[in-house]
Amino acid sequence: MKIIRVALLSVIALGLVFSFAFAEGDMAKGKALFNDIKFAGGTAGKSCNSCHPDGKGLEKSAGKKEFNIMGKKQKSLEEAINFCIVNANKGKAIDTKSADMANVVTYIKSLKEKAPAEKPMETK
Repeated sequence: MKIIRVALLSVIALGLVFSFAFAEGDMAKGKALFNDIKFAGGTAGKSCNSCHPDGKGLEKSAGKKEFNIMGKKQKSLEEAINFCIVNANKGKAIDTKSADMANVVTYIKSLKEKAPAEKPMETK
């Protein structure tokens, strides 16, 4: 009985480890989607990169809980991405739990590393 319990707990632990490993997306794939004008069926001939060259303006998105785009509030980064896909790129919203969404989110979250450092105050 003890062996079965240990085996069951091991399987559960492995399942948790793999679920966390697959929950995070692939940054390179996310960057490719970010630059793809056909991503999510977009018909505007623009990619995410068209409005955010090299991710400019998205450096602080990783830590935000709420977004305000074009006067409308989104409650997550995924909602904000879908808002832009639909309204700016004229595409179709993608499943917030999809691999494509995880990949784009991972890429956008990686941009925080590129955020310019604050300039120190000058003293006179």
